[in-house]
Amino acid sequence: MKNASLQERKVNAIARGQGNMAPVYVDRAQNAEIWDVEGNRHIDFGAGIAVVNTGHNHPKVKAAVQAQLERFTHTCVMVTPYESAVELAEKLNAAAPGDTPKKSIFVTTGAEAVENCVKIARAHTGRPGIIAFNGGFHGRTNMTMGLTGKVNPYKIGFGPFPSDIFHVPYPNEYLGISEEQALADLQMRFTCDIEPSRVAAIIIEPVQGEGGFYIASASFLQKLRALCDEHGILLILDEIQAGFARTGTMFCHEQAGIEADLMTAAKGIAGGFPIAAVVGKADIMDAPIPGGLGGTYGGSPVGCAAALAVFDIVEEEKLCDRANQVGDRFVEHLKGLQADYPQIIGDIRNAGAMIAVELVKEGDVNQPNAELAKGLSAKAAENGLVLLSCGIRGNVIRFLPALTIEMDIIDEGMEIFKRCFKELV
Repeated sequence: MKNASLQERKVNAIARGQGNMAPVYVDRAQNAEIWDVEGNRHIDFGAGIAVVNTGHNHPKVKAAVQAQLERFTHTCVMVTPYESAVELAEKLNAAAPGDTPKKSIFVTTGAEAVENCVKIARAHTGRPGIIAFNGGFHGRTNMTMGLTGKVNPYKIGFGPFPSDIFHVPYPNEYLGISEEQALADLQMRFTCDIEPSRVAAIIIEPVQGEGGFYIASASFLQKLRALCDEHGILLILDEIQAGFARTGTMFCHEQAGIEADLMTAAKGIAGGFPIAAVVGKADIMDAPIPGGLGGTYGGSPVGCAAALAVFDIVEEEKLCDRANQVGDRFVEHLKGLQADYPQIIGDIRNAGAMIAVELVKEGDVNQPNAELAKGLSAKAAENGLVLLSCGIRGNVIRFLPALTIEMDIIDEGMEIFKRCFKELV
């Protein structure tokens, strides 16, 4: 069976809105390597969009899932629950930054986690308003598209979106948006759009995912925490892409020394199995009435088993430290390339193993090179490298390797990347 024929069948069978980055059809995968149906080997710098932080097919995740399959696959945690869900909630509550007692709920996707944060925030505060940030990505449901601050391709043709959602600039030194400017604009929303006493929550990604891997500083998150405290607004940290050791700590906002009121977790939580969670301060989490939260597949026993294994792997294999080592290795390669092409590589940034390179023309931040980013992703796929682009301007290449990736595989993949880069420029 060939990639091309499968792609033709896919185009005929699956709606075009659910596109695919490359016509590479996977047969098997191990750690940071993928083999397609034609037997070609690919180095994976995407990890399923930061999902398999513990690598493809980690033996401990595989063993945990196999053991669970022998017992049962589903009963619904809201009907007849099971110990693994309780244990996973306990682990999430303990891992969440801050000393306030925590509680959790389980859902199936990151978008569901975000949407339930909004529900909980509104139930707790009795307020309607939600403030989000330009360039943020929070999901593809109607509510989470409303929160998402990037139109193309996520919001085109899908409106109208819910009311009482307001957007403000994300602090972004490279693009000329200072922390002071972002905070001033937030205050302006209070003046012009919605009084703070009607705002239930502010939601922010500590590192923007689809928006381009821009990083909110510790000082900005601390100021945001103080502003929320001043007005009785809940602070929601969307850790879906940045969580589970990806940025060098279990959750990224831990590095700012702040405590979220509510936090989302998904993607890297279970080594590729679909489960997501909301973790928050216990009194806030208990605001909705019994039956007000849930979902048929939320807290899947298979997902819980996988997630418990991931917790063990993160600790045993010291993946928080490993994330920083992986990030340093990528940045070393990219800095060398930037030295040779300073007019094209405008910026390199990373938070642990969330690594990005921003591509521009003529060294000008105001001339994003989206064409090169798109071309690099396509050419890399042709040369055995899975590579993702992102950014509100479409000009960022992001690197999201498994945290367990071998250093020589990083080096091999980066040589492919540099070769493709040089051929295109």
